Amino acid sequence: MPSINRLPEIVANKISAGEVVQRPASVVKELLENAIDAGATRITVSVKDAGKELVQVIDNGTGMDEEDAERCVERFATSKISSAEELESLQTLGFRGEALASISAVSHFEIKTRRESDNVGIHLLYEGGKPGEKAGAACDAGTLVSVRNLFYNVPARRKFLKTNATEFKHVYDIIKAQVLAYPEIRWQMFNDDQELFNFRSTDIHERLNFFFGNEFSESLIEVQEENEFLSLHGYVGKPSMQKRRKNEQFIYVNRRLIQNRMLSQALQQAYGELLMERQSPFALLFLNLDAQQIDVNVHPSKLEVRFEDERSVRTMFYTVIKRAVRSQNFSPDVRGAGFREEIQFLPGRSAESTEARLGYKEISSGAPTTGELYREYRQDKLDEGISTGGFVGEQEEMFTPGKEFFLEPRRELRRSDFVQDSTKPADGELQEEQETDPKIWQLHNKYIVCQIKTGLMVIDQHVAHERVLYERAVDIMNNNVPNSQQLLFPQKVEMKPWEIEIYEEICDDLGRLGFNLSSLGAGTVMIEGVPQDVRSGSESYILQDMIQEYRQNAEKLKIDKRENLAKSYSCRNAIMSGHKLGLEDMRSLIDRLFATKMPYVCPHGRPVIIRISLGELDRMFGRK
Repeated sequence: MPSINRLPEIVANKISAGEVVQRPASVVKELLENAIDAGATRITVSVKDAGKELVQVIDNGTGMDEEDAERCVERFATSKISSAEELESLQTLGFRGEALASISAVSHFEIKTRRESDNVGIHLLYEGGKPGEKAGAACDAGTLVSVRNLFYNVPARRKFLKTNATEFKHVYDIIKAQVLAYPEIRWQMFNDDQELFNFRSTDIHERLNFFFGNEFSESLIEVQEENEFLSLHGYVGKPSMQKRRKNEQFIYVNRRLIQNRMLSQALQQAYGELLMERQSPFALLFLNLDAQQIDVNVHPSKLEVRFEDERSVRTMFYTVIKRAVRSQNFSPDVRGAGFREEIQFLPGRSAESTEARLGYKEISSGAPTTGELYREYRQDKLDEGISTGGFVGEQEEMFTPGKEFFLEPRRELRRSDFVQDSTKPADGELQEEQETDPKIWQLHNKYIVCQIKTGLMVIDQHVAHERVLYERAVDIMNNNVPNSQQLLFPQKVEMKPWEIEIYEEICDDLGRLGFNLSSLGAGTVMIEGVPQDVRSGSESYILQDMIQEYRQNAEKLKIDKRENLAKSYSCRNAIMSGHKLGLEDMRSLIDRLFATKMPYVCPHGRPVIIRISLGELDRMFGRK
C-alpha cells in the first residue's frame, strides 16, 4: 500500500491558507487588491472584532456574472492572467488565483455581485470552502465580499492571533497604505459600526493630514524625477520630523506596496548624518518602471519584488532622494525644536484671542537657506557697525556654504584655541569684548547666541565644532592633505587586545588624517605626530577615545570606515560644553561652521542651530 497520499482539496486549501491568510489584515489586503483591480472608484471597508468576526469589502467595480462568481473561489482561478508569459508584464495587483479559495476555506464566506449590464446579481455562501446557498440577489453594480468567523475551523491558527488592538493596527495599516496609493478612489471605513473616515476628495494632502496629524503635509519634501529608465515621485519627511520607527515608510512599485530592504537602506543612507541614530525617515514614494524589469512572483503575500537591474534602481533611487533632501533648509525654528508647552495667560485675558500653543510645526518653505541665514548674521553686524573680527573687508564667497574651508589661507580652527579655564574669563577678554559687541555672547559656556536680522540664532558650540572637524577630517583623508605636526616628545600608548585589533584596521586612514604612529609590538604604539586639531598633552587618550568611539559606531551603524573614523575624531576632539570662548573664538567658529556643507546638523544627526524668529517671540509673549 503506498505511503504517499494525495490530500483532499479541502485539506490542501487549508494548508495553502496558512501562506496567504496569516491574520485578518491578510484578508483585507487581498480583498482590497481585488476591488482595485476591478476598477472600483468607491470602496467601503467594515471590520468587527478587529476582523475576527467580520471583514467586509464593498466596491463599485465591474462585478461578475454567475459563472465567474462561482469560479472565483476555486483554487488557481483568476481573471488577471492566462499564461506564464503574462507574469512578465503584470498590470494588476492580484494574479495568483489563491486568495479567495484560501480565505473561503477558513471562514464563513459570502459574495454578492452584479455587472452593470445585468438586471439581477448573484448571491453565494460558503462554509469552510464548501459551497452553500446560491440565489439571485438585488444589489448594486459591483461586488460585496463578507468574511465571517475567520479561522473558525482552524482553532490553532485562531489561538495565535494577537490582541484586538494589535490585529486592528495591522488591518488599519493595510487600509491606510491603499488609501494613500489610490487617491482617485473614494474610501470609507467602519470599525464595529463606527465610521472612521470617508474620503470624498482626491486631495492626497487631506489624507496625509488625517493619518499623521494636522499640517503634516506642509512639512514634507516633494520628490520628482522621470527618465527613460524609471520615474519616482512622492514625498519624504524633513530630518527634524523623523521618529524611531519604520512603519511610516510607504514604497510602491507600479502602485504595488512593497517591502524591499535595498530601497529602505538607500532611503536611510540618502539622509546620512541628517538623522540621529536609529531614526527612520517618513516616505511616501511611487516608483514606476517597465513591468518586465521586476519580478513580483516571489512570495504568496506579494510584498516582495526583485529588480532585474538592482544596482541601477538603487543608485537612481538614492541619488534622487539625496538631492531632494539636501536641497532643503534645516535650521529648525523654536517650534521644530521640540517645544510642546502652552502659554500661560494672564487672568482676565481671553485665551481664545491670545492662545499660542508651541506645538510641533515644521519650517515653512520660505525659511532662509544656509547662505541666507549666514548673510542675516553678517548683515546684522554690518548694519549696526559692529566689528566682525577682520572679516568685513574680505570677499563674501570665501564663506560660501560648502566651500572646502581647509584649503583657505586663514589660520585653521583648532580645539586648543577654545580650551580655557571654565571658571574664569579668558584674560578678561570675554567680558570686555561683549561690552563692545552685545550682538553675540556665550550662554552658560555651552551655547552661542547671536542676534540676526529676523530674530535670534542659537548654536551648540560642541556640535558646531564637531561638524567643522568632521568635514575637515573627511576632506583631509580623501584628498591626502598634509595635516600632521610632529611631537617634541613622542608618547607611548599601551593598548588592550581589542584596541590593537581596531588600530590595525584603521591605521592607514589614521595616517592620512595626520596621526604619525608606529607599532612597537606587545600592544604598544608610539605616537610621533598628531593632527593639528589635537590639543597638546591629550594625544594618548584622544587616540584611545577615538578607537573606543569607532568601535561603538561600528556596532550600531553601518557606515563607511572613513566616515566612522571622521565621526570618532570629531566627537573626541571638539570643544566641550563648559569651556569659555572669547569673542573672536565664537566669531571664528560661526564662520567656519557656515563654510561647511551641512551646518545644521552634527555628524550624528543632532541639531547645531536653532533659529527663533521675532514673530515666534511675539507669539510667545501674546503680541500676535
